[in-house]
Amino acid sequence: MDYAISDAPAVGPRGTDVLLPYGARGVKVVIVGGFGVGKTTMVGAVSEIAPLTTEETMTQAGVGIDNNPGAEGKNTTTVAMDFGRISINEELILYLFGTPGQERFWFLWNGIFEGALGAVVLVDTRRIEVCFEIITRLEDRRVPFVVAVNSFPEAPQHPVAVLRTALDLNESVPIVTCDARDRSSCRDALLSLMGYLCTLAAAQESA
Repeated sequence: MDYAISDAPAVGPRGTDVLLPYGARGVKVVIVGGFGVGKTTMVGAVSEIAPLTTEETMTQAGVGIDNNPGAEGKNTTTVAMDFGRISINEELILYLFGTPGQERFWFLWNGIFEGALGAVVLVDTRRIEVCFEIITRLEDRRVPFVVAVNSFPEAPQHPVAVLRTALDLNESVPIVTCDARDRSSCRDALLSLMGYLCTLAAAQESA
């Protein structure tokens, strides 16, 4: 059998997809939250490389199994993880891992959280109750996290103190607002996590 040989030049990786520059430190961060809160959107908006997503169309097989109150119109779901990367500066690069939101995929968290330095919990104030179990799991795993309230246009706005009480959060845990569609807003949420981690590290050193 004859095989045609293409004259087209070989295509290598894009410049934006290269690995860590020399001397930079890579840190693993997890984006977590309930179904439909904007995790995939956030990773895609902030990533400086083409994000890896594992979104699949939801089918009738999930009827009666998945409970997605308030997000019934969403017809796709992350079935494994999302992945992206953002350079904070020349010395620090964050590798972002978005978790699946549906509870039947939470068994994947064990691998996703391995080696993670911290997490961002995305919250939709229209369905704040979906974050209760997620925050409990993070606390049980002793994973430091910040809460980022995703600014959906029709979502109610609550004072930080009210949100802290509703989520039963320690006073030290930062709560920030975030538009998961906006790169700079997502970057600010990640910087809040980095600042919080630095505060925790300093407290441990002085203890």
